[in-house]
Amino acid sequence: MTRSIVVGLDGTEQANAAAEWAAEEALLHGTGVHLVHAKEPVPEAVLSFVTRESEETWAEEMVARVAGSLRERHPGLSVTTRLLSTSPVPGLVAAAQENELLVLGSRALGSVAGYLVGSVGLTVAGAVERPVVLVRAGTGATAPQGPVVVGTDMRQPADDVLGFAFEEAARRHSHVHVVYAEQLPLFAGLGPAMVPDIRAAVAPEIRRSLDELLAPWRAKYPDVEAAPRVVVGSPGVELVEAARDAALVVVGRRKRHSTLSAHIGSVAHAVLHHSPVPVALVPHD
Repeated sequence: MTRSIVVGLDGTEQANAAAEWAAEEALLHGTGVHLVHAKEPVPEAVLSFVTRESEETWAEEMVARVAGSLRERHPGLSVTTRLLSTSPVPGLVAAAQENELLVLGSRALGSVAGYLVGSVGLTVAGAVERPVVLVRAGTGATAPQGPVVVGTDMRQPADDVLGFAFEEAARRHSHVHVVYAEQLPLFAGLGPAMVPDIRAAVAPEIRRSLDELLAPWRAKYPDVEAAPRVVVGSPGVELVEAARDAALVVVGRRKRHSTLSAHIGSVAHAVLHHSPVPVALVPHD
């Protein structure tokens, strides 16, 4: 079975933006788009106003409308649809496992409407063992031109994360900005009056290590320019800043095989909520 790019729909503007971004991405991958909608549990207090039949009719019409719009804007693109019989978290996780990439809509902090945000969306993103891209409406939903920004940790480098970033840059005929953020001890920034400022001495050594880390990827993708950047500060803040003119920002997420919960990590959480462009969360061991 050919793997598609699967999109979770909930009828919101953000989910529609995710579908459009997925269509552009599918053209780059040479694959199709699979639109899915998972039923949310209907509270008992609402059942007297909304019947299950009307909810299902709404879902069918909503998914068909998005599919028709994608086919109209992208002639020849394969667009398939499916209404999932399970609740959002298990339904979206299962759909993602069967496909190449999961794309969800995303909002800023503070919004509570829709199941693609908050605890459900973050749980899905933290549980899926395939890359997940989160897209906000009006912030690069149509795959803008620009570099692919990726964060890396040289202490625990993740090939899956760098590989995803280089592959995305190659598809876009773009380049990669590899960001390593070093959080130095508090005393390092107190200035020469207190202690020697060691940042100038540390950065070149880190840069050499980063170049060594990137050497095999530069050899594998000779047409993709890789620009390493060493910064001092919070990784989440620095990645958001670096992503302002990017097409995509890529962040690693360690796989957590727990039956209780799934977490995306503090850096990924910060980037997800504040990035001005789509964010790809790539799981790694």
